[in-house]
Amino acid sequence: MTLAHLIRTFVRRHAAAYAAAGVMLLAIALLTVWMPRQIGHLVDALVARELAGPALWRELALLIGAGVLIYLLRVGWRIRLYAAAYQMGVELRRRLYARLAEQGPRFYQTRRTGDLMALATNDVDAVEMAAGEAMLAGFDGTLTLLLVVATMALGVDWRLAAIALLPFPLMAWSFAWISHHVHDRSRDALERFGDLNDHVQETLTGVRTLRTLGLEARSSRRFAELAGAAARASYESQRWEARYEPAVGMTLVTAIVLSLGLGGWLVWYGELTIGQLTSFGLYLTQLIWPMFAAGWVLALWERGRAAWTRLSAVLDEPLAIDDDGTVATVHPGEIVLRDVHFCYPGNTSAALSGLSLHIEPGSTLGLVGPTGSGKSTLIKLLLRQWMPQSGGISWGGVALADHTLEALRAGIAWVPQEPILFSASVAENIALARPSATRAEIEAVAELAAVHEDIARLPQGYDTPVGERGVTLSGGQRQRVAIARALLADAPLLLLDDALSAVDTETEHRILAHLHDQRQGRTVIVVSHRLSALADADQIAVLRHGHLAERGTHEELLAKGVAHGWYAQQWRIQQLEASIEQD
Repeated sequence: MTLAHLIRTFVRRHAAAYAAAGVMLLAIALLTVWMPRQIGHLVDALVARELAGPALWRELALLIGAGVLIYLLRVGWRIRLYAAAYQMGVELRRRLYARLAEQGPRFYQTRRTGDLMALATNDVDAVEMAAGEAMLAGFDGTLTLLLVVATMALGVDWRLAAIALLPFPLMAWSFAWISHHVHDRSRDALERFGDLNDHVQETLTGVRTLRTLGLEARSSRRFAELAGAAARASYESQRWEARYEPAVGMTLVTAIVLSLGLGGWLVWYGELTIGQLTSFGLYLTQLIWPMFAAGWVLALWERGRAAWTRLSAVLDEPLAIDDDGTVATVHPGEIVLRDVHFCYPGNTSAALSGLSLHIEPGSTLGLVGPTGSGKSTLIKLLLRQWMPQSGGISWGGVALADHTLEALRAGIAWVPQEPILFSASVAENIALARPSATRAEIEAVAELAAVHEDIARLPQGYDTPVGERGVTLSGGQRQRVAIARALLADAPLLLLDDALSAVDTETEHRILAHLHDQRQGRTVIVVSHRLSALADADQIAVLRHGHLAERGTHEELLAKGVAHGWYAQQWRIQQLEASIEQD
């Protein structure tokens, strides 16, 4: 979809606002064209001494009244038109946000957060200006130009009008040349602003790491470089836009010189009155706005076009995961993986290969294995963040792909290793999935997540703001608050992807014991590197190199793999490490 098509569609949907603004602009143009002609008649009457006293004052009052009416109409069309144009900004931001919310990890691997934020600010503003300011200036300027030129030719003298328009083709050529460069420079300016925005976002997110490594000076230098590049790009864009004005000025001066030369000759030979020449001169000054409007419209349009090119690339990018399922309700049951094969884009080795697994409903599955064995990948496939290249995954007898994404994700509570908390109170973060939850319900899940006592020690308890990304809490507290949030969601499937890595062993055992006692039919999958934490799991699956290497209860895996099993070997190593730490 082009920018022109986007704006046409928007104008049709807001036809009443644009029509009202157009009627007011038409009235302004007619009054603007009428005033110089009336002034010319007034001048001729004064020269002929045919106007004096009350009649003169009535004519002047009429002109003043027309000026006041023009002012009121200009206020009116701005209110009507800009209200509609701002609505376009709202709609575009909603579309962009909805699209970003639907995209999967593959999309965000190739997109920078700061640049996406720039799309929602500068780029949307540029499109909004094209739909508002540019539409207005284009309509007003074109209407004024046509009426003024028609009045000059038909109401004053066609010869003067013809010679005054001689420089206009040159101005049109200049505008076309300048517009091409404005488009390129505007796109570059938007991209440089995205780079700057991305650096600021990354710096603020990782400010602790930068301070720890002593990289503040280097980060500041990088910021200065990006800020300078953004400033230079914006300057280049503005420099090209500034060339519209000299083109207009040269055209206008040439038109005035040519028309005054011919007009003076016509007055000398009595073919034109002084009042008519005065009117024509005033009409020429009224052409200043249409000519400036043309430059302004082209500048806004090229900015909008450059911004829409960037925006449409994101809005039109296909979803990484198609949401074409039809089952709108999850029916909890057995989770079955059949010969699942998955390889990340750009990788040659498979993250999961030939994986088959059955998970009974209401059971707890421990998922273990060395780093890179495919544990987190399996969690991502269950969440449908990625789709397997072959094989199938079903839940309750229904393929995951047959569920709508909304239904599937509503049925799963997921806690990643690095949970995200928002700039709100602790209670609001826990109640994120259920804003209507009572304080008693919030405290109950906090008890299960072994974080209630920590929260009680905070300055304002559950009403304590946690700061952006939970910066005021420790890593273990953030993980436990996220677990409490997942428990409050009361989803039939709970996924803990190494979500207890930042807590001590004793706390981990307490949380998992609470989950085991209070699961109430909920299926739980726990990824952990601490094997002792999974000793009470109903089943434990060991992944190695994307394959299911071992499966069984804790006792069965120790009995089967005393000599060579990875689980048994890892268990002995961890037990030895624990005994050394105790000594």
